[in-house]
Amino acid sequence: MRIIEFLFFSNYFLGLLALMLSLETAFQLNVPFASPAYYVLIVTAVIVYYTIAYTIPATAPVSRNPRTEWYRQHARFVRVSQMVLSLIGLGSGVTLLVQYGRNLTSLPLVDYVFVASVPVAGLLYYGIGSSRLNLRNTGWLKAFVIGFVWAGCVSLMPVFEVQLEHGHVLPNAQLQIWFFIKNWMFCTVNAIMFDLKDYADDANHQLKTFVVRFGLRRTINYVLIPLLLVGISSFFVFASSQHMSNVRMIFNALPYLALLIVAYGLHHRRKILYYLVVIDGLLLVKACCGIAGSYFGG
Repeated sequence: MRIIEFLFFSNYFLGLLALMLSLETAFQLNVPFASPAYYVLIVTAVIVYYTIAYTIPATAPVSRNPRTEWYRQHARFVRVSQMVLSLIGLGSGVTLLVQYGRNLTSLPLVDYVFVASVPVAGLLYYGIGSSRLNLRNTGWLKAFVIGFVWAGCVSLMPVFEVQLEHGHVLPNAQLQIWFFIKNWMFCTVNAIMFDLKDYADDANHQLKTFVVRFGLRRTINYVLIPLLLVGISSFFVFASSQHMSNVRMIFNALPYLALLIVAYGLHHRRKILYYLVVIDGLLLVKACCGIAGSYFGG
């Protein structure tokens, strides 16, 4: 249990998700892998970014929330981890800049606009200077912002890095747009499902998320399940137009089926570790299925 709590409470599992989803992009879009330094940078950045919100001093009051209490009890480890990971990420970023900085002027402006929108959305999610710029307080938009940042990190940024390292190695434009939107919607649905655990707190803070607006059951029945059904249907239409093999189609459809099953099971309240292990774990399932589909399905 302590190992599981460490892996999921510390956000190290999110770093693994960022790595696997980035690798899936290379397989799905048939582009080269980025350099190891880039993947180190993404993993460390994700862990540090998510941990900021939970860092508290050891002198903080005892909390009934298991994750908050874990951070209180491991405050010193968290501080050291954040420092070490930040230094490793900074070193990786400098390495990439030294090796490929000369290529920064070789890419079109539109690429920089799309890629820059990802960290900007990530910063606005936490808030810059004023709570008015805090996207977490936008209620129903919150899940779409989270989905956009994740999809951008694992779908757009790896391709941008590959272009810097190898030149204009562009995937099929239609395929890349579809892949980004598919990841955006998948991560958004995942974020909405995760909001179910915060239903009471969000309602008390008048944060109008989907769950607060519609209630638990209506969110599942009238938001999550319809979105998933539409997503699966649109995927099969696109896959057919791209003449995907049956094997690849099946592998790519499995994560949607898993989302549907888990969404239906959320009619019952679950402990926080369930959300961290199962719901976040669906992103790992998606990455593995996407890689397997590309490898075995051509």
